Amino acid sequence: MEPLTLIVVVAAVVSGACWVLSLLTRDTSWVDRAWSIVPVVYAWIFAGAALASGLDAARLVMMALLATAWGARLTFNFARKGGYTGTEDYRWAILRARLHPLQFQVLNLLFIVGLQMTLLVLITLPAHVALMHAAPLTAWDALFAVVFLALLTGETIADQQQWDFHRRKRAAGGALAPGFLTTGLFRYSRHPNFFFEQAQWWVFYAIGAAAAVASGLGFVGGALNWTIVGPLLLTALFIGSTMFTESISASRYPEYARYRRTTSMIIPWVPRERVSL
Repeated sequence: MEPLTLIVVVAAVVSGACWVLSLLTRDTSWVDRAWSIVPVVYAWIFAGAALASGLDAARLVMMALLATAWGARLTFNFARKGGYTGTEDYRWAILRARLHPLQFQVLNLLFIVGLQMTLLVLITLPAHVALMHAAPLTAWDALFAVVFLALLTGETIADQQQWDFHRRKRAAGGALAPGFLTTGLFRYSRHPNFFFEQAQWWVFYAIGAAAAVASGLGFVGGALNWTIVGPLLLTALFIGSTMFTESISASRYPEYARYRRTTSMIIPWVPRERVSL
């Protein structure tokens, strides 16, 4: 089976399973549990196709290894927060309470399952470009791989800082002023882990674009190609999700409004004034 067709079939099966399970268990986090796994599978399907075809598969294998490192880190972080033990994302419970049951199920089918599972296919499609334009690795690939790993390290640090903060908060009885993290990387961005997450998939796109350029394509069709829709939609999803998450935080913590005024939302930047909440 052609690799892209196989990926669409896998995505359809996983989507159906996530939707049915969400109905049976009243737990809408099944897509969250698949989020860090299926892109790795898709990346290896593309790499396997290159290997089986006798093409120069070095770039595809590199992309699959980078995706695997991304998935392993995210899976570990999700697991230690209880994501695989039946703990539903608190935001879905809030949305369920705000919407009519029928409205929520339409949202569940079209957005929580449909859109997100489609997005997980789209962000891996730069590997399809790399497969269609198989060419030897270049210095650009080495640079992008280093940047990807640096971003992965940044996200690991941000997640660890957040994990340590919530452990201190639990040890303090659930109350630790100001109620949210404002130190470390969170002094420069309210969501540094979100920044690093999105940036990794922009670099993944850049690797696919490098393959197209190396094969002789120019700026349009090479450096700028149709698979850019993946990281663009991912960024849009994160912005929307962040705005919703922050509306919840602002309702819970009085000091969050000041944190918003002083600290960049996603892209790390120098605080507009010293954060001492």
